Amino acid sequence: MATCFWLRSCGAQRLGSTFPGCRLRPRAGGLVPASRPAPGPAQLRGYAGGLAGLSAALLRTDSFVGGRWLPAAATFPVQDPASGAALGMVADCGVREARAAVRAAYEAFCSWREVSAKERSSLLRKWYNLMIQNKDDLARIITAESGKPLKEAHGEILYSAFFLEWFSEEARRVYGDIIYTPAKDRRALVLKQPIGVAAVITPWNFPSAMITRKVGAALAAGCTVVVKPAEDTPFSALALAEVNQGFLLDLDPLLLASQAGIPSGVYNVIPCSRKNAKEVGEAICTDPLVSKISFTGSTTTGKILLHHAANSVKRVSMELGGLAPFIVFDSANVDQAVAGAMASKFRNTGQTCVCSNQFLVQRGIHDAFVKAFAEAMKKNLRVGNGFEEGTTQGPLINEKAVEKVEKQVNDAVSKGATIVTGGKRHQLGKNFFEPTLLCNVTQDMLCTHEETFGPLAPVIKFNTEEEAIAIANAADVGLAGYFYSQDPAQIWRVAEQLEVGMVGVNEGLISSVECPFGGVKQSGLGREGSKYGIDEYLELKYVCYGGL
Repeated sequence: MATCFWLRSCGAQRLGSTFPGCRLRPRAGGLVPASRPAPGPAQLRGYAGGLAGLSAALLRTDSFVGGRWLPAAATFPVQDPASGAALGMVADCGVREARAAVRAAYEAFCSWREVSAKERSSLLRKWYNLMIQNKDDLARIITAESGKPLKEAHGEILYSAFFLEWFSEEARRVYGDIIYTPAKDRRALVLKQPIGVAAVITPWNFPSAMITRKVGAALAAGCTVVVKPAEDTPFSALALAEVNQGFLLDLDPLLLASQAGIPSGVYNVIPCSRKNAKEVGEAICTDPLVSKISFTGSTTTGKILLHHAANSVKRVSMELGGLAPFIVFDSANVDQAVAGAMASKFRNTGQTCVCSNQFLVQRGIHDAFVKAFAEAMKKNLRVGNGFEEGTTQGPLINEKAVEKVEKQVNDAVSKGATIVTGGKRHQLGKNFFEPTLLCNVTQDMLCTHEETFGPLAPVIKFNTEEEAIAIANAADVGLAGYFYSQDPAQIWRVAEQLEVGMVGVNEGLISSVECPFGGVKQSGLGREGSKYGIDEYLELKYVCYGGL
């Protein structure tokens, strides 16, 4: 363990706090050793204004493998989606680096699995505390690389940290069973054991929370991880690694791992460009040392990863695409339904997997809902740079995403839909699109059967409850669904009949660390968060104890 500490403190160079007025918060355990080498110009890979003013110690550009910051042979640019400016050049890992990260994780697993649940709990809690201490800088990184409004980025950091807090508590609640068999001289035991190395592949829309939701559960169970973050948002994943090791570097070597910090190789990050993403994903998903794959992203990519996993029969968790229906029945409170629609549709500019994708509104309440919804959009939504105060709608992640929204709007209008508000690109820049509301929408339009991932709200008018359920359940995916009603019997019927993994009843925001997150049909496999999330990283072992 002393050797591991030496590698961290001497071999893992860090960016110094060279940006004026910014620094990491003080850490428990003392000051950073003065012997740590100062960064040279080559290490500061040209950050643009989006990251200026942040703690340089959190702005990492290399991969993080085996407790060390390691460069790659090539780099790739990360851009601010609001301005298009380059934020920095990040290590472009390939197959070789991916396999090295898996080996480091596997070697670490052999000892990490033996660390007591209480100690793992303590370490995850320390990681949580450090995220909270550095929440402002971590939020600014999210806004810079994803465009998310800063207020929402702060919310994501808290949500992200809460997963570490939650799983720090769940680590101590992994229970087995004792089963009494018909044979009097035998006892049957059921043990829960960590599955091994987990390959974690995460999306750009929640670059911090999607990591901690997976990694928190994995580490609590005793697994180690290799994280491949989205190519658009690698800085958040690398900052988590820096915060992760923040409570390691200031400690006496004799206290490392078992008493004071997460050991080298337990958390590894390998960023890569879009060009290398396919081969890196295949490398970590087919590596025989990897026992588990956890992926959040599109259904198309999820199917490819499932194919890779099938060849070696690996355990998988998949949180894939959705087509969330938002149903408003005649008995609904219109004001409540509009508030829920605003929260569900326009969070992160419509770029969440549980965003409402189609609004089904019953004939009797349709006109009142559309009018109130349009008024709320005009009054409450402000398009702008995520760092600007008052911004509620930032840019989409890239121009391809804008083109998709634009295509859906044009398709709908060509088939008879009416634009109530919005409907075109925003004057702020190529990655901005106006929040858009459509009515007179029919089921033959792209926006009703293709996930939008943007600020588009299409409204379909329906007549009966049965019709609404049929439209909602026609999709081959089923992640989340929402509906508004004041009829208790209807609430029970619809909640049970919707073919989705999560239902919001008179509520537009449903995500919580305490509750299971996941879908049915082609929206994925398994659940994340909640008391069930840790089970995704545990194997059951039956032990028959005879001769008693």
